[in-house]
Amino acid sequence: MKVMLRVNDAGTLVVYVAKKDLEEEVVKQTDSEAGKVLTLANGWQLEFSQIPPRENLPQTVEAKLLH
Repeated sequence: MKVMLRVNDAGTLVVYVAKKDLEEEVVKQTDSEAGKVLTLANGWQLEFSQIPPRENLPQTVEAKLLH
């Protein structure tokens, strides 16, 4: 799924999922075999093959929803 990554005014990484009209802060980042896993405030876990550097955000990237 396509998601937008951005940094909010407080400096926190935020994920926006347009198809779900969902915007949540990232509460945890972990490494996985395929890249990075971001855990959102609502409990969702999204896996990214790569995450762009903060200075290049906002940016739309591909993510996989984990269960």
